[in-house]
Amino acid sequence: MTAPEARALTVGRLAKLAGITVRTLHHYDELGLLAPGGRSAAGYRAYGEPDVERLQQILFYRELGFGLDEIREILADGGTDTLAHLRRQHALLGERMERLRRLSDAVRLAMEAHQLDIPLTPEERLEVFGDFKPEEHEAEVTERWGNTDAYRESARRTKGYTKEDWVRIKADGEAAMVAMLAARTAGLPPTSEAAMDAAEAHRDQVDRWFYPVSYEMHRGLAAMYLADPRFTATYEAMGEGMAQYVHDAIVANAARHGG
Repeated sequence: MTAPEARALTVGRLAKLAGITVRTLHHYDELGLLAPGGRSAAGYRAYGEPDVERLQQILFYRELGFGLDEIREILADGGTDTLAHLRRQHALLGERMERLRRLSDAVRLAMEAHQLDIPLTPEERLEVFGDFKPEEHEAEVTERWGNTDAYRESARRTKGYTKEDWVRIKADGEAAMVAMLAARTAGLPPTSEAAMDAAEAHRDQVDRWFYPVSYEMHRGLAAMYLADPRFTATYEAMGEGMAQYVHDAIVANAARHGG
């Protein structure tokens, strides 16, 4: 075999480590996308370190939305080394994270504000919210929160907001979530000062721009992030487990302030 047998992986072992099926590896082999580098003494597929590295590249590109034929063409370029692939993937992931962050803030902003009569021109709305259309949620928001003090207060405050106000609101919301994501990426628990400070910034953004948010109310919002699959999906788009992390950080921050 090509690689030392002690360092080679069987197809079953590699599939388990990569979180894919044996059938997927067989399919990649059939497509000429990932052929095992060697065979065991018994004739079974054996994958060495270069094969594992190539599989990593395939899975990265798959996660980024590339088709198998596209990936095969990309990896066939002998002039592109592993580091170049990783740099390209890092840049693509950064672009995706930024798009998801903008979408996440727009969805959260519209739903938490409980106010959809935003006085912006179509051009300004597109600039601030992108493709997200708050009015599509109008019926549900009115039904769920229309009779609440928070909804009425939010409507009163936001009625006169300008485009510049909404841009600032969006920036404040993004800053809070970026800080939360940074704390989690750094491996800090949701009870850490950094995570709780991000939760406080999240509470302050809603309290300052829309309606008074007590720590008890903030805990209620946190519970909704887990109970409502749309909220959950929005936070999970920032990273698996993010919805739970945001919830736990908000709860910890409320406890820190005696709420």
